[in-house]
Amino acid sequence: MQKSTCLVVDSRLETLNDIQAWFAHWYHSLEAEFSWVRRHGDRLNIAVAEGFTNAVRHAHGHLPPETPIKIEVHLVSDRLTICIWDHGQPFDPNQLPEPEPGSLLCHGGYGWFLLRRAVDRVTYRRQGERNCLEIMQNRHPSSPVR
Repeated sequence: MQKSTCLVVDSRLETLNDIQAWFAHWYHSLEAEFSWVRRHGDRLNIAVAEGFTNAVRHAHGHLPPETPIKIEVHLVSDRLTICIWDHGQPFDPNQLPEPEPGSLLCHGGYGWFLLRRAVDRVTYRRQGERNCLEIMQNRHPSSPVR
């Protein structure tokens, strides 16, 4: 069985609460066979929030607030995939330094650090004129691939 949903929003941090409510409503409305998604719901919602706020602050920071960000959610069998599409310049997330252990003061990259630890896998790629942050969670957690 397959389930999908999509949301397109402006590049405004003020829409974050609406995005999180939309996502939570979606995964809470899933049939019992997908109850595993609800068990990961809080971590997934954090990942969506981090991905969205990174797109607004960094990718779209120099673009008009009306520039759209598209969030796609695909659930197929035992895997959930969330794609967050932006129109900013590409970057290499591997160039972000890991924050120092115990340090809350960081000049960037802490959100990326949290995002990668919240879910099984995070990838980032350029496709055409857009960037895609892809967040994956499996039903049966395996060794995370980052």
